[in-house]
Parts: sequence; structure tokens; C-alpha cells
Amino acid sequence: MVNKTPLVLLPGLLCDRELWRRQIETLGDVASPWVADLALDDSMAAMARRVLAAAPPSFALAGLSMGGYCALEIMRQDPARVTRLALLDTGARADSPEQTARRHGLIELAEKGEFHGVTPRLLPLFLHPDRLKDAELTGRVTAMAHRVGKEAFLRQQKAIMGRIDSRPHLARIGCPTLLLCGRQDQLTPPALHQEMASLIPGALLDVIEDCGHLSAMERPDAVDAALRIWLTE
Repeated sequence: MVNKTPLVLLPGLLCDRELWRRQIETLGDVASPWVADLALDDSMAAMARRVLAAAPPSFALAGLSMGGYCALEIMRQDPARVTRLALLDTGARADSPEQTARRHGLIELAEKGEFHGVTPRLLPLFLHPDRLKDAELTGRVTAMAHRVGKEAFLRQQKAIMGRIDSRPHLARIGCPTLLLCGRQDQLTPPALHQEMASLIPGALLDVIEDCGHLSAMERPDAVDAALRIWLTE
């Protein structure tokens, strides 16, 4: 009988369980996945506390984008419970002034009652340019954002803007760590992952070709393969 690893999956901004659908299906023979709800809190600290309160005593932890920011906060709050860490399409730096300004623009749009206009603006940042005409994929991303909704979007943006610079804490990470991102990720490019890899002891870096920010949905085969190795070796 296979001893399955408890696996906590943390979604990104405007994402839910659908982000990790393929990984839940394909890694079920080696892991017991659980997707946390990151739509309820407006700070990374509160998000992390909620995840830790509901998670198993020890677990592997994977977060994409905002989920990666939350994962790094979990590593500050209770690192002993995390047996393995995977950070996908994310970064350790705090928000730059340019990023914060863009977020305020999206918040203003949502507060004007134009929340449905937010997703078309984000899609070119979320996906590889070649996938923007993929109606099935863009439809899944758009439906996911609408399920998360305006109020959760506002809370999540506040949490993201308020996150700290995690780089000074990375050297303390002592569990096996995978860093993964799309080669064409516009929001958290490979350079940010290379920076984290240089600061986390023994971290492995995997860059997925022809892939944007939502790697788990865009290139599920490559992400599944990388996570399987991370979980089992």
C-alpha cells in the first residue's frame, strides 16, 4: 500500500480549486491533495493562520502566485510542519510601486461595479500569448475568477499589497524545495525564481518552456511531472 503524502495546495489571485484540477487528478496515487480557501482574509498572516488551522499535522506545501506568498508566510509561522515546499510562478519580494499602482487601478475598476472587466485585463498577464485564443482555457480562468468574486478579489489584493519582503527569511528554509515557473511568465519571471533559488539552501529550479503565469493550467503535464519528482524523490 502506497503511503500518500498530505499535500496542501494554495491557489493564486482569483483562483480556486480549478487551478489545481489536473494535479489533484494525476498525483492522487502518491499524494492526498487539499486545496485551501484563500478568499476569506485580507492579510497574508491571516491567510496562513487559517491554512495552518485546517491543515494536517505535517504536509507538503505548494503555492502558485499569491499562494506562493502565503506559503512563505506559513514557512515563517510554522515551518516544522512543512515537509516539502513548492513555489510556482511567485516571488519573495514585496510589491513594487508599479505593481501596487496597477493593483489600485484594478481595485478602482472593481469598486466602480466593473469587476467583470478585471479578468480581460489580467488574462494577457496570466497566460502565454499563444493561449489567449484557447477558448477552453480562457473560459476556465474567467469562470474561476467569477466564482471567487469581487469582494474576495478586494481582500486578496489588500493582502498581496501588504506582504513583506520574504528574501531575508529564505535561508532558514530547511525542507526540500522546488521552484517552478513559466519561461514567459510576465508577472513573476524566471529571474525572480533564480533569485529565490540562490537564497534557499538546496532549492531546485524548473523553468517550463512556452508557458505563462498559470503554469498548473497551461502546462499541466510538465507541472505534474515536476511535482511528482518533488513528492517522491
